[in-house]
Amino acid sequence: MVELNRAMAVAMAFGPEVGLALLEPLEEEPALRGYHLLPAARGDLLSRLGRRAEARAELLRAASLTRNERERALLLARAEACLAPAGG
Repeated sequence: MVELNRAMAVAMAFGPEVGLALLEPLEEEPALRGYHLLPAARGDLLSRLGRRAEARAELLRAASLTRNERERALLLARAEACLAPAGG
């Protein structure tokens, strides 16, 4: 989880592409395999890059992994926002 937080901090400082590169190896970490915040973070960074279809898929995956109803609702809303016209 420390590396996930680090990747997001680096993304804030150096851009979403750099953050995505740091998240990539975390996908193989057994401890993070079912952790909903990993695909949520990927979805956020992909969205910032305008890669809306990929972002939506990651946010939907994150929603499917959480047991918290409020988090699920937030993630689903963010996924649906990816369908909205760009700039709107």
